[in-house]
Amino acid sequence: MRARYVAAAGLVLALAVATSTAAARTSAPKRASADKITIWLMDDAQKGWPSVVAAATRAFQVKHPGVEVDVQYQQWTQHLTKLDAALAGGNAPDVTEMGNTETFKYIKAKAFTALNQKAYPNSKTWISGLEESCKSGNRLYCVPYYAGARAVIYRKDFYKKAGIKGTAKTLDAFVADGRKLMKKYGKDKAFSAYYHPGKNWYASMAFVYDYGGAIARFKKGRWVGTLNSPQAMKGLTRLKAMVGQLSRASKTVDEAHPYPSIPMARGKAASFIGSSWEWPYTLDPKVGDPKLAKFLGAYPMPSHIKGRFMPTLLGGSTLAIPTASRNRGLAADWIKAFTATNQQRSLIRISGWVPNTTILVPVLKTNPQAEPFARAAKYSFSVPPAANWASVESSNVLQNMLSSIFTGRASIQKATTSASAQITRILNTR
Repeated sequence: MRARYVAAAGLVLALAVATSTAAARTSAPKRASADKITIWLMDDAQKGWPSVVAAATRAFQVKHPGVEVDVQYQQWTQHLTKLDAALAGGNAPDVTEMGNTETFKYIKAKAFTALNQKAYPNSKTWISGLEESCKSGNRLYCVPYYAGARAVIYRKDFYKKAGIKGTAKTLDAFVADGRKLMKKYGKDKAFSAYYHPGKNWYASMAFVYDYGGAIARFKKGRWVGTLNSPQAMKGLTRLKAMVGQLSRASKTVDEAHPYPSIPMARGKAASFIGSSWEWPYTLDPKVGDPKLAKFLGAYPMPSHIKGRFMPTLLGGSTLAIPTASRNRGLAADWIKAFTATNQQRSLIRISGWVPNTTILVPVLKTNPQAEPFARAAKYSFSVPPAANWASVESSNVLQNMLSSIFTGRASIQKATTSASAQITRILNTR
């Protein structure tokens, strides 16, 4: 599953904003066609679970006989440009799939319809990280669809030879296990008990949120960067100490250069925090080693709080109804059918991804490549739901802050204070 941390930058978003804002100020558009609705889904569904889409449409048509459902599959690289053009041209789909960090600009632009959360299946048990990306001011503007979480991917053979029995249940125990691994294999100067590239903000921010911090908070009508709060700095202090002891990954590259699964496959890493798609990547004969299949495992990264997991940043999808839709009631009913418990159960059994509700996590219990990631999603966080969040990502604020901390170019207080000021400025820019 590709990570849903792409920037929501549309080529003609200004036109879309104007169009959707105008629609929000007037009465809802009249229904243009009671016999057809248009659904935009990513091609992941077409390739992975077309039977689920078909089953949802059949369930919808039982309630609405004679209504045609036109499912049109989109590509991640083009869908925002197409959506912006459709919004500006007044021919938006009735339902559109969005990445969970793509929603913020459209919600702020009033391009999506406000929804009644209680009307949707399992809304009381939605995965929090996905639910947060659908809300603004306690109002719901999209429905969680499915997600991918992060967990510790590790080499069972390395753990066993280092005398480690089982997997850590606390952060202290995780570090203690890491010390055993470094004692056993650390003579190899390229070996990491825990592989953590310096600019890996996805894994690093988990420590911030685990200690009660946040990237930014909304205060008195504006966003304020809060990485220099005592809680956030405490989490980063703990992370820096751990990385210093257990990781020999470069402090100046991100998690894709190279993907941690590559050094793991080459015997240079015993563990890393990664997404579920990185498990099979370790076994890819082009970059990894298929013989490692029996030695790989995963478990949720333990928290510093006993009995909890460290929060994970989810990458996932949501379903929204554009305000320009002329069949909002029908669109809502199709989403209800598509995210119903039976459809979600089928989707996760087929795909192995995390369901939109915690009640279905046990369904993945017999899938060792999926269950740990689904369990990890019990505790999750989302990036700040700000319209300008994409600009924070594209400016590499977090990556540069982390690299300066790990290399010692700046103290944690100085680095986080500078980053927080940048985040405050970017998120409040109009």
